Amino acid sequence: MTQNELILDMLRRGPVTPFDALQEAGCFRLAARVRDLRDMGYDIHTEICTAGGARHAIYSLKNTQAA
Repeated sequence: MTQNELILDMLRRGPVTPFDALQEAGCFRLAARVRDLRDMGYDIHTEICTAGGARHAIYSLKNTQAA
């Protein structure tokens, strides 16, 4: 499976953080993979969280099918 396919599978199961993507898919550039998926028509929501002074994104899939 490609990283895009792995990330899409993860998004279908629930929200994904960069740490999740690194552990499950070996993906260091989650934002780039999310951009690829958005370009394919997937509706992905981004929430920015701050924890311990560090910011990170949490991505979730709004619709399960590409447009």
